[in-house]
Amino acid sequence: MTNRRVAFPLTPTRRAAGLLAGLALGVAVLAGCSSEGASTDCGLDACTVTFDRGVNASATILGVEAKLIGAQDDQVTVEVAGEQLSLTTGQQATEVGGFAVTLDSVTDQEVKIRVSKNPGN
Repeated sequence: MTNRRVAFPLTPTRRAAGLLAGLALGVAVLAGCSSEGASTDCGLDACTVTFDRGVNASATILGVEAKLIGAQDDQVTVEVAGEQLSLTTGQQATEVGGFAVTLDSVTDQEVKIRVSKNPGN
């Protein structure tokens, strides 16, 4: 007697279930952030955080907390991964805790920073 493996073709229902499971996993990876008084836009290794000025604003991104401490003119003070940084618009990235932090923009209403994982770490 010969044993033969029979390959069952994927039905549309099984394909849809696999696609939905994959999408759910992707959303879970990208949704690893939370915020208060801030909005986030994250990819796999970088996030842009937009803080509302005049409120106690913070966000948890890429496994670390980022807080807006203060802002005056084009200089801001933020806390990322437990360390305070003074950033100026146009300045090169400041490294902290395996991350590179840059100040994208400052307005009367908001402060926007970018936090990315350092490729060397």
